[in-house]
Amino acid sequence: MPDLSPTRQQIVDAADALFYSQGFTHTSFAHVAQAVGISRGNFYHHFKSKDEILDAVIAQRLAGTEALLAAWSAAGEAPAGRLRCFVHMLLANQAPIMAHGCPVGSLCAELGKLDHPALGAARDVFALFRDWLANEFARAGLGDEAPGLAMHLLARSQGVAVLAQAFRNPAFIAAEVLLLESWLAEVLAPAARRPSRRAAA
Repeated sequence: MPDLSPTRQQIVDAADALFYSQGFTHTSFAHVAQAVGISRGNFYHHFKSKDEILDAVIAQRLAGTEALLAAWSAAGEAPAGRLRCFVHMLLANQAPIMAHGCPVGSLCAELGKLDHPALGAARDVFALFRDWLANEFARAGLGDEAPGLAMHLLARSQGVAVLAQAFRNPAFIAAEVLLLESWLAEVLAPAARRPSRRAAA
């Protein structure tokens, strides 16, 4: 993602937060301009359309996800520890998830209903998580099972986010994280006892 001017970056940050908290459809140019504190005329100097802002927001989310995954990969833990980093996102982001759901899932759901051309790019954030999870399962020795396990873990985390937003119960999130950790331990334990089928580093 290219470096943005300070004002353009402020606009993208404000739009990102507003798209998450109140949705893409219900966020107008005026909402973003007001959040940044600039005039409509100055706003149009930086972005000509809301779709252009959406593209910049998605690009920023992709870059942020890539940086997050790189940090987890550089942590030096075994695959089990890195996979728990993904599960623990539910706890780390508990408050915003209960208020607004998952930022990736909620945007994809909204763009899907609109049949918006940016859906594919927004879905790429999920693809980053999916591919990273599959790689970690493969490193743990799960071979051909890795892609399916990655999608299953991604699906379970999304289900937790949807129900957490619906019921707004932090105890539910904590309980589901424990269940996901138990599932990971169960899935990874047999892999540790099988002949190694680790993916190439």
